[in-house]
This record gives sequence, structure tokens and C-alpha cells, in this order.
Amino acid sequence: MSFWSHVLDALLALAHILSDRLLEFVLGWYLGPHKRVQGPPSVEQQSLLSKSAVELAQQIRERKVRSYDIVKAYCERIENVNRDLNAVVDGPFPEALDQAREVDRKLSKKEYSEEDFRRLPFLGVPFTTKDSTSVGGKLHTLGLICRKTERSPQDAECVRLMKESGAIIIATSNVPEVNKWIESRNMLIGGTNNPYDLRRSVGGSSGGEGALITACCTGFGLGTDIGGSIRIPAFNCGVFGHKPSAGAVNMAGCTFRTGKEKETMVCAGPMSRYAKDLLPMMQVLVEPELKSLLKLDQGVDVKKLRYFYVASNGMPQCNPINREAERVMFKVRKHFENLSGKDVRHANIPNTKLTGRLWRYWMTQEPANFNLLLGNGSELNPFVELFKKLLGQSDYSMAAIYSLIDGVLPKEKERLMREATMKCKKSVQELLGDDGVLFFHSSPRTAPFHFYPLFKFNDFAYFSLFNVLHLPATQVPMGLDAKGMPLGIQVVSNANNDRLCLAVAEELERAFGGWVPPFPRKN
Repeated sequence: MSFWSHVLDALLALAHILSDRLLEFVLGWYLGPHKRVQGPPSVEQQSLLSKSAVELAQQIRERKVRSYDIVKAYCERIENVNRDLNAVVDGPFPEALDQAREVDRKLSKKEYSEEDFRRLPFLGVPFTTKDSTSVGGKLHTLGLICRKTERSPQDAECVRLMKESGAIIIATSNVPEVNKWIESRNMLIGGTNNPYDLRRSVGGSSGGEGALITACCTGFGLGTDIGGSIRIPAFNCGVFGHKPSAGAVNMAGCTFRTGKEKETMVCAGPMSRYAKDLLPMMQVLVEPELKSLLKLDQGVDVKKLRYFYVASNGMPQCNPINREAERVMFKVRKHFENLSGKDVRHANIPNTKLTGRLWRYWMTQEPANFNLLLGNGSELNPFVELFKKLLGQSDYSMAAIYSLIDGVLPKEKERLMREATMKCKKSVQELLGDDGVLFFHSSPRTAPFHFYPLFKFNDFAYFSLFNVLHLPATQVPMGLDAKGMPLGIQVVSNANNDRLCLAVAEELERAFGGWVPPFPRKN
């Protein structure tokens, strides 16, 4: 690079830093003083509500705790804190208590065999999913005013599978309009607040899930991810989230998908407070014909894997990586160098600086039409909607109108985008092979204030790259920053090597502590 290129990069980084600080100051002043979600009222409640899904399932099977008591506690927790979080669209569902009572009755009568327990790994454990994922008989609004009374005729495939594993659904959670934004805000119920700081974003589009999981309002959750929609909320809310390999989970019933789409970036996957929950959830969710390919039952020796990292995606539109994020990467590298006895090598992956454009291009290749989804089947004029918004008459958020306007802007050059994608994907595939893991920053900074993404939104490219490449990625919490907001890192592997991501996530949890509650722990 020339001298003037370095000068330009330095000036651009400075502009990002100054604009970031200005937005933090103005939005912090506008949104008022810091406030976080209240904790459970007692030590016993906190202990029960903060357990892992795997531990809850075991205690229910062993009759150390009743499913009814767990479901009731989570439902009451939702009712107590949702006024602050604004995360629930529908629920808590009263029939969940009846289902839990029936589980307890059968357990007391010893009506479950050992084979039943193997078939029902999450027997009696409560869970939630995002509003855009169908739950039979429940509201299915997608955040749209025109769908405020619409209900799903049947369960999405991922919901059906979780129910068949014995889990009990207790609520559905908030999303941005038809999932296409990085804040969970819409004109129907408003925005969802981050439990660590109610003034800040939970991310999107599975933001309601992120808030409910970290605030101990559910045992675990299901999300979907087309550009970071599991991992952004998992990062902002300090929990674990896994975007599976492309095609690993049937998408039928998720935002009107049929499950037969061949070329798509979207995946459904698990979200939880604990890394150890992710693997058994994936074993429930994965398509039967792919289980042998993913080898989820095969153990992973993390000491024998090869490790790589990327310092920055190189996109000038993104904020520069801040020092706290850099320290996270440094700690992760040093831990795995000590564990494996080998260097964690820096990876030079081509075309990551084009990530934003690549994702924008591949979104135009998706089978879903955002404009028609937003209009609930009717074509919308973005400039009419913008004019209505300025008059206070639009049914859509400013973020949704941004996306409508983007749809009429000049398209990316197809040949360039496809060639850049193939070159990038080939490089990563050759680098990682069958035993390689890549550490990638989650974001240059922690969760921003509400409305910040309306001014600066390109940081999500750190997540969307792996949708473009169709690779599995696990979001791992890595403690809190100086403001008390969750830090994190992404763990990436080659396609169908999800088990490597999950094993490394468990090692990171063991080494660095994993989820930190958004409220003080009671002793």
C-alpha cells in the first residue's frame, strides 16, 4: 500500500471512531440512564431458571424437579420482566402448564421406558421461538401490522421436531419486519430491550429470543439466520448460538419457507445460555439423511485441531475493531496455542472486504421476495412509504423502508460477486480442511444503543460472511466489556463440520466462563 493509502485508512478509522462516540453520546443522552433487567426474586428461583436445558431434562427424568414447576417458573418470569424487555409476541401459553402436568403424571406412574427417554431428550423442558417461525394456532405476525391477528395453521418443522423431543413451547418472541434488520423493532409491538442495558439493542432478527434466553425467561430457543440473525442477538445478549451448515435443518414453516429450497443462505439453529445444550439440540434438529454426514455423535479432541484467526474483515464501511474485542481474540489465541501446542495462525482470506456487497448480491438470489413479504403479498413503493413515514402515516419502520429503497438501487455485478464468492470459499475450504477451526470477530464493538444501526449498520458483515459461504458458525460469549455489555467471538469450520465448532465452543466456555447473567447472582 502507498503512503497516501495508509493516510486515507487512518482518516477513515478516525472518522468511524468519532462518529461512533458521537452516536453513543447523543443516543445515551436521548435514551436516559442505564437500567437492566431485574433478577429472579430468590436464590432458589435464580438457581432453577438459570440451569442448562440438558440439566433441566435430567432432573425432570430423575424426578428431582417437576416439569410443571419449571414451566410455571419460566411463565411467571416472562410475566414479571416482559414489561421491561418487550420481547414476547404471543404467550406465555396456558396449555404449556397442562402439558407439563401430563409429563409429571406419566413420570410418577413410570409410563416412560428407557427407549422413551432416549427418544425424548428434552422431556418437559420449556422453550421459545421467534414469531416468524410457525407455531400451530399461535400468532404469526412477522412484525407486520397487517398480520397482527394472523395465526399459523401448523408448526414449522424445527418446532415440530423440538416438540417431538419432549420440549414444551411457552411463547413466541419479537422480530424486525419479516426478519430483515439487525434490531428487533417493528411498528406492531415496538423494540425489544437488551437485558444488560435496556437502552441497547438485542440485535436481530432473533432478538426476542436472545433477550428471553439471557434473562432466564426460557430453557432455550430456536432462531433462524440469513445474515447473522442467530449470532447477532446471541452476541448482543451474551448467549450461545449456532448457525448450522447449509441445508442441515429443514426450513419448512420458517418465514414461509417450504423446506424444498435448494440454494439459500438461511438456516435454523439453537440458542442457549450454555454450550453443552447446542449439540443435543442439533441432534434433534438435523435432517435424518444428513446425520451421518455431520457425524454429531463423533467425539472431537480439541487439542488435535488446527486453529486460525482473522484480525479484521478489511471492510472500510465497518467500525475498526476496538481494543476490548482485540483482547478477546488475543486471549482465545493464547489459550488454544497452549492447549494444542501449535500456533494459531493468521489467515489471509481473499475478498472479505467485499462481504457487504457479496451478501447484498446473494440476498437477490434468495427465493423470498422481501418487498412482497413486507406487503403481505402486495407490492410496496419504497418512495411512497418513505413519504408516508415522514408524515407519520406508514405502517413500517424506517429500517424496513431502508430495505425497500435498497431493492431499487443499482444491483451488484453478478459475475464479479460470484467469482469473488467462489475465490473466498475455496480459500477457506482449503485452509480449514477437515480439522481446521477459524476464530473470527463477532463485531468491532459491543451492542449499540437503540437506533444506532439506522446510522451505522455495516458491522453485521462480520456475521453475514458465513451465510454467503454457507459455513457453520457458533457465537460464543466471552465475558463483559467495561460498560457491562457482552463480548464474544465466532468459531467457524468447514461445511458439515459443525461438531468442531460446538466442541471448541464448549472448550471456550470451560476456559472463560461462558454466559454471565444480566443481573447480580444471588448467593
